Amino acid sequence: MNFKITLGQYYPVHSPIHSLDPRVKLIATINFIVVLFIASTVVEYAIIAAFLFGSIKIANVPIMFVMRGVRALMYIIAFTMILNTLFAPGETVLVQFWRITITLEALQWAIQMSVRLIMLLISSSVLTLTTSPISLTGAIESLLGPFKKINAPVHEIAMMMTIALRFIPTLLEEMDKITKAQMARGAGFDTGSISKRVKNLIPVLVPLFVSAFRRADELAMAMDARCYRGDVNRTKMNELMYTKADFVALCFIFLLTAVILIV
Repeated sequence: MNFKITLGQYYPVHSPIHSLDPRVKLIATINFIVVLFIASTVVEYAIIAAFLFGSIKIANVPIMFVMRGVRALMYIIAFTMILNTLFAPGETVLVQFWRITITLEALQWAIQMSVRLIMLLISSSVLTLTTSPISLTGAIESLLGPFKKINAPVHEIAMMMTIALRFIPTLLEEMDKITKAQMARGAGFDTGSISKRVKNLIPVLVPLFVSAFRRADELAMAMDARCYRGDVNRTKMNELMYTKADFVALCFIFLLTAVILIV
């Protein structure tokens, strides 16, 4: 059992994408997700895929490294596709067996949802791979800045979101270590009935939760030792500022949106 999730990791290289303002990358990712759910034809998905993989190439991140995170979640994607194939409505019947009916429209919808989910995972991974956690926190806090007028805890929300995102690969790595340790002691996770497999996961989940609470406590102690007090009288060493490259990147993402709407 090996977990290889790229979501939440940072890939430190020099590239035009890495040097962009984190707010621009966050806006571009949100806009990309909206465009992804607007698209409905093969041509539109081809344009989106070309834009996405072109961005990965510009970011100097190995495509296989990004796709590794998708392969780790293929079971979830396959399960989603099966559910949509079996339960989505349709009229053109392809296969009918007992109470199971598979229609052409349901199959097309299942493929479309799977493609959307894969591209969603890749675009989110590109955001975290090209943006450090500190920069991502600053971007979220800056974009949520208007909510400070209604006394919303913007800084705390941004910090919690970034910490949660950053700890995804850490917890998965910890789970992988615990699983291997239990397998070395004779535990089996790939054999037996479903109920037995679920019971075998208990020796993994219990130490995982203990480790998660321990890491959270250590993080809280470290932040308290550094006199962290949230957004009270807090300054930034590097202020976020837009450049010409940021406006060019925004123009490209808005051009993508216009092309999809026109198509």
